[in-house]
Amino acid sequence: MTQHQRLLIIDFGSQVTQLIARRLRELNVYCEIHPYQNVTDAFLADFAPKAIIFSGGPDSVTREGSPRPPKSAFTLGVPILGICYGQQVMMQELGGLVESGHGTAEFGRAFVTPTGTNLAILDGWFSEGREQVWMSHGDHVSRIAPGFEVFGTSPGAPFAITADLKRNFFAVQFHPEVHHTPRGAKLYENFIRLAGFTGDWTMASYKDDAIAKIREQVGDKRVICGLSGGVDSSVAAVLIHEAIGDQLTCVFVDHGLMRQGEAGEVVSMFRDNYNIPLIAADESELFLGELEGVTDPEVKRKTIGRLFIDVFQKYADEIEGAEFLAQGTLYPDVIESVSFSGGPSVTIKSHHNVGGLPEKMGLKLVEPLRELFKDEVRALGRELGLPEKFIGRHPFPGPGLAIRCPGEITREKLEILRQADAVYIDQIRKHGLYDEIWQAFVAILPVRTVGVMGDGRTYDYACALRAVTSVDGMTADYYPFTHEFLGETATRIINEVKGINRVTYDITSKPPGTIEWE
Repeated sequence: MTQHQRLLIIDFGSQVTQLIARRLRELNVYCEIHPYQNVTDAFLADFAPKAIIFSGGPDSVTREGSPRPPKSAFTLGVPILGICYGQQVMMQELGGLVESGHGTAEFGRAFVTPTGTNLAILDGWFSEGREQVWMSHGDHVSRIAPGFEVFGTSPGAPFAITADLKRNFFAVQFHPEVHHTPRGAKLYENFIRLAGFTGDWTMASYKDDAIAKIREQVGDKRVICGLSGGVDSSVAAVLIHEAIGDQLTCVFVDHGLMRQGEAGEVVSMFRDNYNIPLIAADESELFLGELEGVTDPEVKRKTIGRLFIDVFQKYADEIEGAEFLAQGTLYPDVIESVSFSGGPSVTIKSHHNVGGLPEKMGLKLVEPLRELFKDEVRALGRELGLPEKFIGRHPFPGPGLAIRCPGEITREKLEILRQADAVYIDQIRKHGLYDEIWQAFVAILPVRTVGVMGDGRTYDYACALRAVTSVDGMTADYYPFTHEFLGETATRIINEVKGINRVTYDITSKPPGTIEWE
């Protein structure tokens, strides 16, 4: 297996740490995010990073017991880039001083001006005399550490950009990873060039490595793969099949919560295009029966997750030698389910495919996509030869329409929702917008509203249209449809879908909302 050049991101709890990883992956650099508490001297020696980045974070280095990197990070002899809290912790640990207050907090857009001295990490910056950046700090560096020089200042951060050129230590008070720092990607590009990265992280090399790892992990045992019909599980299935052939059996569970015609499409695609053993299990009665009367979104997710495990166990028992369960878990799933402190985070929502399996199941996990972001999974799918039309499909959650149906789930509401969603997606495709949108769907609301159709009064459901743009699902913004499109779509849904008489459009970003409604 290829030993890639590796960059370590030590996470101090920033909300945007994952964006640092995205910027580096885009530059073909393999990186991993690890909570500061997990990064010990032994970990560093084993990981052997070619460079290190300290993330931002919400704490204050002036507080006793606040997060710190291991001191050995500074003696490895590799370049380090500190960002926001990462800059402050570098200064504090290396002999500088950080203070709170004194009116130098900066939040939001700011402008950094150069000191006049050239710095290689800033190649391509300051062509117009100053550079827009995104600040988010209350504390400030009041004295830089010995050996550091100042290369950029802002009104609230006199040491906005500092560096120790002898040790290749760089520190910035702003966040270059966010899009509000327009040339932030250039700073990362310069940093990895200075660190000597050659950009050896590609999907072609990842595919070869993943196949080798799967063969090593599985040996001659059998694997069952939970096939949802989405991009993630499908790419995982094709990748694993390429690694171990007929040792893989896919199980497609129709839980009664699929979109219109989707179950048939998924089964046909795999049976017609791939020579992968496939069990198509209609378990809709089981799932819908268990969900009857359930309204709490967390209970819905956990019920569906539990039933998935029960169903897989049932079919695993029928497959002789099955010792592994394959899942399409992605890196954002892992990040969203674990906090920087190394323990459980405040739960935003449960992921039914993250966190391991109950011991009673007796199966070990195979998760070949666990290190990848969504767009990287699509790139891997292209490497594996999956059809472009399929690779480009919008994400579809494991719990399916259950989390697009707030309140109680009924067969009537699911059928209304399927029809409305089909009209909405047809509209998006008809207007040529499908590939511009990360994810689009309809949610049926748990309220009925009064309407008038013809000469009669109606009392039917309201629905909400949702469409977002995103890179990896960690953050998202609503898609700016024209009023003409929304009007046309609302008219079609009300005219063509019996049971809906009111249509709304959700313009909430993530954060503060999530992409799905539950």
